[in-house]
Amino acid sequence: MENYLPWITWIAIFGIFWFLFIRPQRKQQKEHQEMVNNLKVGDEVTTIGGLKGEIVEIEEDDLTLELLPNEVRVTVLRRAIHHSSSADEEN
Repeated sequence: MENYLPWITWIAIFGIFWFLFIRPQRKQQKEHQEMVNNLKVGDEVTTIGGLKGEIVEIEEDDLTLELLPNEVRVTVLRRAIHHSSSADEEN
């Protein structure tokens, strides 16, 4: 039994590490991916860089954001979206 004690200890440490760090991070990544996949025209979003705007056009991996009404438009990658206000309204 003493020969198995170090193995049991390492398995327990790995299990604790898994439930405290890896599992929550995967859940957060999955939620972010769902939010990014459900973006639609008219959603208010914030990019990773801090730009806030409204989605006016969606093409595969690119989104066109309108930062100032009828003045400034920028194109960003879908994965650059950090936060969507429409996702908050749904929950």
